[in-house]
Amino acid sequence: MEIENVDVAIIGGGPSGLSAAITLRKLGVDKVVVLEREPEAGGIPRHCGHPPFGLREYGRLYTGPVYARKNVAQALKAGVQIRVKHSVTQMGQGGRLELVSPDGARVIQARRVLIATGARETPRSARLLGGDRPLGVINTGAFQSYLYLEHLKPFERPLIVGTELVSLSAVMSCRRAGIQPVAMIEANQRATARWPLSLFPRLCGVPVHLGAQLLQIHGTGRVEGATVRLANGQTTTFDCDGVLLTGQFTPESSLVRLSELRLDPKSGGPHIDQYGRCSDPAYFAAGNLLRPVETAGWSFREGHKIATMIARDLQGQLPTGAPSIEIACQGDVKLCVPQRLSPSAVAGMQHLQLRVSCGVKGRLVVRADGTQIWSRTGSWLPERRILIPIAGLNLPQGVQQLEVDFVGP
Repeated sequence: MEIENVDVAIIGGGPSGLSAAITLRKLGVDKVVVLEREPEAGGIPRHCGHPPFGLREYGRLYTGPVYARKNVAQALKAGVQIRVKHSVTQMGQGGRLELVSPDGARVIQARRVLIATGARETPRSARLLGGDRPLGVINTGAFQSYLYLEHLKPFERPLIVGTELVSLSAVMSCRRAGIQPVAMIEANQRATARWPLSLFPRLCGVPVHLGAQLLQIHGTGRVEGATVRLANGQTTTFDCDGVLLTGQFTPESSLVRLSELRLDPKSGGPHIDQYGRCSDPAYFAAGNLLRPVETAGWSFREGHKIATMIARDLQGQLPTGAPSIEIACQGDVKLCVPQRLSPSAVAGMQHLQLRVSCGVKGRLVVRADGTQIWSRTGSWLPERRILIPIAGLNLPQGVQQLEVDFVGP
């Protein structure tokens, strides 16, 4: 089989992948190819027919589809090759990619590969929800795809499960389509989205029940109702014709799991250093594959940053060979990105990005081989971004491991 040689192959045509491709071309990298398995590039924003997108990137507010088209147009203008309906099936050592397309199977040998496959919502099967198996139980991505790509309404009176930012996006999409949710439920005692954004469903006339758990879904052909245990312990059955499962994102890391790249069990994505570099130095990663989930704008900026690192690496300017400093998450620290630091004066990501598994109050500390080198007191909530400046750690010489943990107030 003939092997095609490229400078950089990017797996995924969402905001981070397209931003990286644009940046690489602007930095003089010759052959940059984006491999997108969907019929169109643009990523998740293609499904989000509402603002706000693009303000920091382009200085204007766009809806998701317009923002996605803008990113694609900018990539094409920069000379990026975007190949849709191209699915990578195997990531081999040293940047060898096996893929399939309507034209058949092929192999690409890339000097560097950026994995930007994003994240996906947890489906019903992984949420262990009981009851019947009727039509009308979908996640936000499928719902918005029905609305904005297929121009179909999958239901009229859904029950929305979850209160993340994407849940508010679902409410906004319902409002635009003339769909009236019967309620929104959240298993935790407070909404996941920040206040005052969490007020939005109520302003749209959608009752919100916190501390409520979905027990069973009812229906023969289609959803007819859903039984929920409320915060007071009582159960009630909502008369609804759909269940919209929102949030609980997980990295789209199936390619990483099938490869020899090191996987981080905490984040579910690839194990990287501050340059976005994976365990095989031919591979880099960016976007929501790293730590679900961030906004499209954050992913766009992260793709740009990692692209500058790839360009420097192609010029031999990134450190190689030196032992990395491993970062260990302890206690209620759910994940940390990056997972290791390469000792070097070359700046990469500016922050350690953390998430917590539950609400925490106290002191967040970083220890270097057991010695505290940084701390900050405060309170933190799940699915909220926590940033520790890497430059502020002042790492001692010879340190082998950093531990990130919480101590009592």
